[in-house]
Amino acid sequence: MSVQITNANFETEVLKSDRPVLVDFWASWCGPCRMVAPIVEEIAAEHPEFKVGKINVDEQPQLAAQFGIMSIPTLLVFKNGQVASQMVGARPKADIVAMLK
Repeated sequence: MSVQITNANFETEVLKSDRPVLVDFWASWCGPCRMVAPIVEEIAAEHPEFKVGKINVDEQPQLAAQFGIMSIPTLLVFKNGQVASQMVGARPKADIVAMLK
């Protein structure tokens, strides 16, 4: 299951995580985000070696700005507190899993 990430828990949940973190920047009004959401949840359930978090850009605009999110959905993978890879737009599950490896 994914974790809701906010300004308040970002450092703990993402930057200080002991495992890689897939972060999904999304919004409720975004059609492609709704297409990616079930895929992200499947990955969270199937890959316990990764933490999966979601950031609602409407509720957390500071985090979206901090990472230069201009289009959603944007998926970032954090490893050791740093952005290791990034993917923009709706993509198939295989592409997202490959980005994590």
